[in-house]
Amino acid sequence: MRKELKRNLADFLKDLPSDLIGGALYAAGIYSFASAAQFAPGGIAGLSVIASHYTGLPIGVLTLLFNIPVILVSYRTLGKWFLFKSVKTMAFVTVLLDLVFPLLPAYSGDAIMAALFAGALSGAGLALIYRRGSSTGGTDFLIMSLRKKLPHVSIGTLSIITDGCVILLGGLAFGRIDAVLQGILMSVVATVLIDKITYRLTAGQLAVIVTGEGEKVAMRINADIERGVTSLEALGTFTGSARRVLICACSRAEAHRIRKLVYGIDAGALIMFCPYDAAYGLGFQPPTT
Repeated sequence: MRKELKRNLADFLKDLPSDLIGGALYAAGIYSFASAAQFAPGGIAGLSVIASHYTGLPIGVLTLLFNIPVILVSYRTLGKWFLFKSVKTMAFVTVLLDLVFPLLPAYSGDAIMAALFAGALSGAGLALIYRRGSSTGGTDFLIMSLRKKLPHVSIGTLSIITDGCVILLGGLAFGRIDAVLQGILMSVVATVLIDKITYRLTAGQLAVIVTGEGEKVAMRINADIERGVTSLEALGTFTGSARRVLICACSRAEAHRIRKLVYGIDAGALIMFCPYDAAYGLGFQPPTT
C-alpha cells in the first residue's frame, strides 16, 4: 500500500510541470487570444467560450459543467487513473482560466495573429499534457476513448473531426464568418503542433545495414551506441555473395554515429535510414495496452 502511495505521489509530482506549463499555455490560448478575439475554438473549450459570451459566466466553470456528462460517458473506457489525472489537470486549467489570466492583458490586435497564437499556445499546452497521460477533459476524453478503439489514427486527426461542429456554432454565436475561419485556423495550427510535438519526442530512425562484416558491426553498435541489433542472413543477387542485414532502431543523433561506425568497418556497406513515429519495447517506450 505504501509503495503504491509513493508511486502515485511521485507520478503526481512528475505531472506538476506539465500541468502548470501546459495548462498555462492552453489557458492563454483560450482566454487571452480566442475568447478575447471573439471566436470559438473546437471542443468543450469552444462551447464554454460560446456559453460565456451569452451568459457572462467564467469559461473555466462552464468547462467543468460541460465535462460532467462527457466524463460519465468515457469513464469505463479510460479508467480511474486517467480520470483522476485529468480532473487534476482540469482543476489547474480552471484556476488559470478564471483567476489568473483575467488579471493579465488580453490580445486585441490582428485577428489572424490571434488565431495563430491561440492555436500555437493551446496546441503546445495540450501536447505537454497528453505526454503525461492526462487531458483537459471535454472532447479530449472522447478523443482518448476513440484512440483506444482506433490506435492507428492520430490525436490531431481526431481533434479536427470533433472540433468542426463547435467552430461552426461559434460563427453563428458571434455572427461573423471570420469567427469560423479563425476557429478553423486555430484548430489546424493546434493539430499540427500537437502531432509534431507528440511524435517528435518519440520519433527516430530505423537503420537497415547490408554488410559483409555483420558480426563486427553489430558488436560495435552494441558496445559503442548501446543499441540492440537484429541480424538476418541475406544473399546479394548482383554479387552472389553472402551478406548480413542488420536492423537497428535509434534516435536521430545516434543515426549519424551509426553511419560513421559502419563505414569505419565496411566501406562497401549499404545503409538505409527510415524515419518512424514511435518505437515500443525495451529501451524505447513501454508497450501500450
